[in-house]
Amino acid sequence: MPGLAAGKVALVTGAASGIGRASAALFAREGAKVMLTDRDEAAGKLVAADLRSQGGDTLFRAADVTDEAAVEALVAATVSVWGRLDAAHNNAGIMGAVGVLPDLSLEDWRRVIDANLTSMFLCMKHELRVMQKAGRGAIVNTSSAAGVVGTPALAAYTASKHGLLGLTKVAALENAGTGVRVNAILPGAVDTPLLRALMDASEGAERAVREGQPGGRLGTPEEIAEAAVWLCSDRARFVSGASLAVDAAAICR
Repeated sequence: MPGLAAGKVALVTGAASGIGRASAALFAREGAKVMLTDRDEAAGKLVAADLRSQGGDTLFRAADVTDEAAVEALVAATVSVWGRLDAAHNNAGIMGAVGVLPDLSLEDWRRVIDANLTSMFLCMKHELRVMQKAGRGAIVNTSSAAGVVGTPALAAYTASKHGLLGLTKVAALENAGTGVRVNAILPGAVDTPLLRALMDASEGAERAVREGQPGGRLGTPEEIAEAAVWLCSDRARFVSGASLAVDAAAICR
């Protein structure tokens, strides 16, 4: 049977590691041609080469998705190579400084908002222009369980992920008649380099993270990728504006 993404062209940001890498790999296995991007050029090229060695039709282009000119060029390059853009998983983001709100510097605040929210605006802006013209497409934005619940010591991260859900809903409503769907996924605690760095930063951090997950198990990047690729597939053609929790019920309490 054809894969979930057979015949599609997909763009994945933050693809050098973690959820982005898993998403790019799954898109490729499910039959898509995939453009990977990340600021980490060396790691991104290795991921794309590895996927090609497994039969994937993949390319890598380094880009800073907080830079509008870079995002516009990235989308244009994808269309130039494959002639279309059918799916986008906007996944790049950072955790930012850990600490209570009064200790958060304006510089750290702006850095997280730019990386996690402004970048999503820029990616959607240029992806939507291409998809609207074609009359088809699906976008998935990586938010977080912190997009719907407060997360102490991560004020900027929490605010950026809450804001992304609002941005996703607006884009979904604006495109209800264009053939383009826009959704968000809300991962819980997932075993990625980003979370590992947070857990290793202080004694007891990993225990606290695991205690926040029902059953104590961390998710895997591959489990989050499954949701992203499904939402971009034609099997989810009536799903738009959704905020899909992929968190083992962590935010149900």
